[in-house]
Amino acid sequence: GSSILSLHPNLGGSTMPGPLSFYSNSSCTPSRIPWQQQLVAWALLQKAAAILWLLLLLGTSLSPTWGQTGIPLETVKLWADTFGQDLYNTVTKYSGSLLLQKKYKDVEPSLKIKEVDGLELVKKFSEDMENMLRRKVEAVKSLVEAAEEADLNHKFNASLVFNYYNSGLVNERDEKGNYVELGAELVLESNAHFSNLRVNTSVSSVQLPTNVYNKDPDILNGVYMSEALNPVFVENFQRDPTLTWQYFGSSTGFFRIYPGIKWTPDENGVITFDCRNRGWYIQAATSPKDIVILVDVSGSMKGLRMAIAKHTISTILDTLGENDFVNIIAYNDYVHYIEPCFKGILVQADRDNREHFKQLVDELMVKGVGVVNQALSEAFQILQQFQEARQGSLCNQAIMLITDGAVEDYEPVFEKYNWPDRKVRVFTYLIGREVTFADRMKWIACNNKGYYTQISTLADAQENVMEYLHVLSRPMVINHDHDITWTEAYMDSKLLTSQAQTPMLLTTVAMPVFSKKNETRSHGILLGVVGSDVTLRELMKLAPRYKLGVHGYAFLNTNNGYILSHPDLRPLYREGKKLKPKPNYNSVDLSEVEWEDQAETLRTAMINRETGSLSMNVKVPLDKGKRVLFLTNDYFFTDISDTPFSLGVVLSQGHGEFILLGNTSVEEGLHDLLHPDLSLASDWIYCITDIDPDHRKLSQLEAVVHFLTQEDPALECDEELVQEVLFDAVVTAPMEAYWTALALNISDDTEYEVDMAFLGTRAGLLRSSLFVGSEKVVDRKFLTPGDEASAFTPDRFPLWYRQASEQPVGSFVFNLRSAEGPESSGEPVVVTASTAVAVTVDKKTAIAAAVGVQMKLDSLQRKFWAATQQCSAADGPCPKSCQDSDMDCFVIDNNGFIVISERSQEMGRFLGEVDGAVMTQLLGMGVFSQVTMYDYQAMCKPPSHHHSAAQPLVSPISAFLRATRWLLQELLLLLLEWSAWGSWHDSGAEAKAVFHHSHKHKKQDLLQPCDTEYPVFIHDPAIQETNGIIECGACQKTFVMQQIPSSNLLLLVTDPTCDCSIFPPVLQEATEVNESHNASVKCDRMRSQKLRRRPDSCHAFHAEENAQDCGGASETSASLPLLLLPLCASGPLPQLLR
Repeated sequence: GSSILSLHPNLGGSTMPGPLSFYSNSSCTPSRIPWQQQLVAWALLQKAAAILWLLLLLGTSLSPTWGQTGIPLETVKLWADTFGQDLYNTVTKYSGSLLLQKKYKDVEPSLKIKEVDGLELVKKFSEDMENMLRRKVEAVKSLVEAAEEADLNHKFNASLVFNYYNSGLVNERDEKGNYVELGAELVLESNAHFSNLRVNTSVSSVQLPTNVYNKDPDILNGVYMSEALNPVFVENFQRDPTLTWQYFGSSTGFFRIYPGIKWTPDENGVITFDCRNRGWYIQAATSPKDIVILVDVSGSMKGLRMAIAKHTISTILDTLGENDFVNIIAYNDYVHYIEPCFKGILVQADRDNREHFKQLVDELMVKGVGVVNQALSEAFQILQQFQEARQGSLCNQAIMLITDGAVEDYEPVFEKYNWPDRKVRVFTYLIGREVTFADRMKWIACNNKGYYTQISTLADAQENVMEYLHVLSRPMVINHDHDITWTEAYMDSKLLTSQAQTPMLLTTVAMPVFSKKNETRSHGILLGVVGSDVTLRELMKLAPRYKLGVHGYAFLNTNNGYILSHPDLRPLYREGKKLKPKPNYNSVDLSEVEWEDQAETLRTAMINRETGSLSMNVKVPLDKGKRVLFLTNDYFFTDISDTPFSLGVVLSQGHGEFILLGNTSVEEGLHDLLHPDLSLASDWIYCITDIDPDHRKLSQLEAVVHFLTQEDPALECDEELVQEVLFDAVVTAPMEAYWTALALNISDDTEYEVDMAFLGTRAGLLRSSLFVGSEKVVDRKFLTPGDEASAFTPDRFPLWYRQASEQPVGSFVFNLRSAEGPESSGEPVVVTASTAVAVTVDKKTAIAAAVGVQMKLDSLQRKFWAATQQCSAADGPCPKSCQDSDMDCFVIDNNGFIVISERSQEMGRFLGEVDGAVMTQLLGMGVFSQVTMYDYQAMCKPPSHHHSAAQPLVSPISAFLRATRWLLQELLLLLLEWSAWGSWHDSGAEAKAVFHHSHKHKKQDLLQPCDTEYPVFIHDPAIQETNGIIECGACQKTFVMQQIPSSNLLLLVTDPTCDCSIFPPVLQEATEVNESHNASVKCDRMRSQKLRRRPDSCHAFHAEENAQDCGGASETSASLPLLLLPLCASGPLPQLLR
């Protein structure tokens, strides 16, 4: 049936360009009768054509020699067989695949193949991870004890003078060459364990944000008290050398970090890092919370006040994490949710939702009169409903009221909803300098267990918002509950400003530090938070790659269902030349990566901390989504005790369930390990080399040799993996001699056919041998750690290995590779061919290794063109050849990519892009099938929208105003930079930073997270040959397709003389999933609350809490630069100028 459809492209339902395009459009009812008659006639013609088409098909299959095609089928088959045989002979000869198969066959009697018990494996990994994480918790506990003890013994001294290592100033000298104050000499050495940063492991250093005065008595007393942590830092690190950064973030704003480090300011000379708004600090300092932010958008809030209010909301949002829930209501004469979709609910404060709210807050406009009581009622109702429905955080609840103070009629609302229990705290933020309404605002906070602050400049927001966290932490502090907090995955931005390599994902374990002094007990004073980082890569080393088979992997997720670590997590995206974190990189849900889990069975089980297993048929994308593997995976999962994390292990059914165990003597193995052509996967852990400084200089291979020769008894190695490597080294050793002999036989004048041969084994052992001088190798990155696709990484086996393992035994998989680099054109230049070596013992089959060659594309082409000169002897001189103008020859792979074409610019491209007619026909006949894949971590350009159609037309007046605005902004910047008062130098820099930041924010990032679907095409291996005719309007296009034996390649011969451009190209491009354009579907999705597990502890109230400590007017002196700053930062200038 599909063949008939393709007779005329428009029967397929899509309107296409071409002479007959109107026939598909049934909705166009013609007005004149002749047209209708013509349509009827056409319908008859089409039926007739369909019958003819069927006859033609029958005719094609009846006369196989020539058919109606004009392309001799026998000849095409001969070409495919000849090329296939020549190719097979070349790749088997140079790769030595038959020899390697024989070597593994010879040792089969001594081999064992063991079935992997996935549940045992996941439990073992989980136990190892639990032990590792427990050691981190112990380190943090000892720091908490030391800090609380030091505080207990410290008496506050207002006139304390004291020198300390200030991270921003250490090693700085003045004009005379003397060290600046607080900038004494700190010896720093590069340390591989700390991302190769320069550190001092004998002492910690103290970082302060630019807006915190480094000699403030509170700061000096805190820094002096926390000096007691230095010996504990060092002792922790000696006891557990796997520890990375350890630190204490103080509630006053300083950050003590070990090992000591020099902190580099940003490009504006500003240190913006404030430990108090980091996720680990906030999560450890407070229990989960439901928050409704009420913002006054009445007319009195215009200009500067609105700018400060927006900045305050943004700062509050930054203090929320994925265990918190939030909504924002703007009010004037009436109440409106800034995201109408979130009406009447609270949403999880994950990164996605926080960023969404920030964009909406940015667009708020002021008008009307402020009526606060309706807004308060609405907020209380949401919080009450969520509490009753057992939704949200089920812990703290608070309302944040942000206004310039003109509030009235609020008391009845509190009486109705909040008194006498005062279950909901109310925090009030008075915006602007006006103090007329300060008493009312303070009354509201003090009578609802909240806190009142006045925010009169942008610079005040950070300090004042932080106060609410200290209030929420009181019950926990009074109780002295030291909850252990583990954060979601995040990227280490505190080191991003320094010269660290690509940012790594990590999680932090944190605990609060309390004042234990009796006299302040009821105030519940939080001194700060202690934390230590664990890189997820370090944690995943405890689930070693070699135990999981070719396609297996391990992954971690959190109590909220978000991914902590997964080989398919792609946290970064490229913008221009820079790699940047995606806005939602740490709120990628398990269901978005394991998207085949439609019923979310796996997700639910893991969130509920179950131990168990399930099986799923999955489609695995390969080669940047160009190819796909169909696998059946077994998932095994369990939780990691005392953490919010769960671990999953995936094994693919078939060879993925078996592990190969060989035996060999150390002497024999050592000899073979020392071959120069042999290397080990540089990122796999054969031996632990990154802890002991003496071992850090060893490569994994050197470490294995040290271990085997017992040169270094202190070296710890994975004995099972080392045994596998030894065995593989012995079995594969003859390959070196084989390749060397081949290389010697290649004379210089002959055209060399192959650049290199290589093999890899399941133990991460690699051997390779060049047949040409290294200067002639085109693809230098191949097999190096810099080329992740072709190397063994902690997450994946190489692409050539994975593809080979799914190819029939003895058959080679061919893949094009483009040379990457600044000079390369991006066109494919080399081809790799690889095949797997399988071993069978007692009817169990495991993949032992894969072996292959790399050859230049032009040598492959030469072979092909030579093969197509052939024809059967009976024909006399060859009647047809690929060189003829009426024949186009292609070699394509099983995913439809062109490997060989007469036109070099077509190589590497998808066939459907080059010839839509033939691809459409092959899909219609079932020769190729289309598989839809999904990517829930894509980045798309946002749809451009103008609020008004007239917007793009700039009137002379608005142009003038824009220019004036620009001049004013430039003038302000100038004022800031040439600040008249020397003492305000820092704030000028900060203001400048905020200004630049706000400008960047306005530009709207080019790309934003989105969901896409994309097609992948795959050949049905059961159809080895086919041919057909495509009706293209005025002419017919014929084609013949033939499988090339022992490969994943197909020979396609077409007739280029017929123009089939009425068929559109078939493209392999991603399209955004339509949900985002359908507002109600998108809204349903945003509102949906996925299953999550709440943190175990909650501290919302304590009877002894002193609720009268509820704030007062802030004594902030403001400078001219800081007063001007809001004008630049949040841009009310347009309003002022309108």
